[in-house]
Amino acid sequence: MLRVNQLKRKLATGEAVYGLISSIPAPAAIELIAEAGFDFVIIDMEHVLINPETVENMIRTAESYGITPLVRVADLNPKTLLRLLDGGAQGIVLPMIESAGQVAAAIAACKYHPQGVRSLNAGRPGSFGKHSLAQYVTEANEQIMVVAMIESAEGVRCAAEIAAVPGLDMILEGAADLSQSFGMPWQIDQPPVQQALLDTWQATRTAGIAYCAIPRQSGDLSRWRERGVNAFVLGDERGIAFRALQARLATLSQEGN
Repeated sequence: MLRVNQLKRKLATGEAVYGLISSIPAPAAIELIAEAGFDFVIIDMEHVLINPETVENMIRTAESYGITPLVRVADLNPKTLLRLLDGGAQGIVLPMIESAGQVAAAIAACKYHPQGVRSLNAGRPGSFGKHSLAQYVTEANEQIMVVAMIESAEGVRCAAEIAAVPGLDMILEGAADLSQSFGMPWQIDQPPVQQALLDTWQATRTAGIAYCAIPRQSGDLSRWRERGVNAFVLGDERGIAFRALQARLATLSQEGN
C-alpha cells in the first residue's frame, strides 16, 4: 500500500536526513542500510545491472523498515519510471539533468492527473484496488518524489530553470561527473567544481526546494549544514564495505607482523 514518504515529511520539517546509494543488488543490502539507521536509500539502476524483481524486493525491504526507497534510473524512459513507481518506489532520481524540459517530462510521467499523465493502475502502491483509486491518485501525487541530479556544466548553467520546474522536490549534486565535465576528472576540490556546486545550491534556495549534498572530505558536512542544507547522501554501501574490509585486513596484517 502507499505509505507516507518519511523523507519528504522530514525535509518539510527541516530535519536532517541521511541516505546511501545501494549498489549491491540484494534486499540484504537494504536491511544493512536500514538497521544502521539511515533515513532513505537510493537503489542504483544507472550503474548496476539489476532485474525488476530484485528492485521490487529491495523496495519491499525498505518499506518494512520504514525508510524511503528512491530509485536512480539509467534513462528517462517514461515506461521505466511508471514500472518502478507501480513497484512501490517512493521517488525517482533522474541522472544527468541538463534542462527544465527533461524534468518537466519526467514529472509528468511520475504524477497522475492533473499534475501529470502517469497511467492508472491499482497495483502494489494502490493496495491492488482495496481502497478508492481516486483517493490513491491524490495521495500518490503528494507522496512521490522527483529528484534531479545536476552533473554537468550545462546542467549548472540551467540550474535556476531546472530548480524552478513545478513538482521537483530536490536536486542531488553529482560532483564526480561534474568534475569530468570541467575537464578535471575526480578533482572535485578544484574551484570550478566547488563553485558549480554552490551555484546549484543557490538555485535550489531561490526556488525553495531541497538540496542534497554528498560529503566527501573532512568538514564538508558541517559546511553544508552551515548553509542550511539538511539532506546528505553518504556514499554507497559497496564502497563503504570495501574500505572497511580493506582497513580491517590492513590492521590485522600489521598485528601479525
